[in-house]
Amino acid sequence: MTHYVAPWLVVLAGYALGSIPFGLILTKLFGGKDVRQHGSGNIGATNVSRVAGPLAGILTLVLDAGKGFAAVCLASRLTEQKATAMMLAGLAALFGHCFSIWLGGKGGKGVATGLGIFTALCPLAALCALVVFLLFFVFWRYVSLASLAGTAAMPLLVYFLWAPGHAPSLVITIGTLAASGLIFFKHDKNLQRLTEGTEPKFWPGKSKGAGE
Repeated sequence: MTHYVAPWLVVLAGYALGSIPFGLILTKLFGGKDVRQHGSGNIGATNVSRVAGPLAGILTLVLDAGKGFAAVCLASRLTEQKATAMMLAGLAALFGHCFSIWLGGKGGKGVATGLGIFTALCPLAALCALVVFLLFFVFWRYVSLASLAGTAAMPLLVYFLWAPGHAPSLVITIGTLAASGLIFFKHDKNLQRLTEGTEPKFWPGKSKGAGE
């Protein structure tokens, strides 16, 4: 028998998962440092890789994506795959990552968590967005530019690749746009530096500059 689950519980669970600052935890475990005090100050995988090494960065990427994926899958299980609940849980996880209660309302920029969310919601769209990211990164070496390119492509990819012959619901469409908008908002300084030509390129092991 399926039990009714209040939407606010799904949202709360999503936020709780998203707010776990894996980048901070792993940097302290691997190097005894506070990642917020080094490099760009961001708790995401790119800065963690600079501060604590590639392995810590890869683990941060996987875990940050995993919490977004887990939030959507949990909502799917609790609500019998109701798209609205899944989208709300995903947005809550993204909000938790970007504005973590454990970090005083501060957090990461949401790219990896967003990838995890949409891997659960629309795997093909997430895969195509990842390809867009890799293409931009290979050609220009800016993680921020590649991240924003993949983020910008996601709403269109979700719309056209949601399911064969079916467009996503209005909730999914609006939610995807909201997620992309939040990630762009968190990249405001990166956008400014990209416009000014002062955004540093990513090279593993280097912690100079702001960047991601």
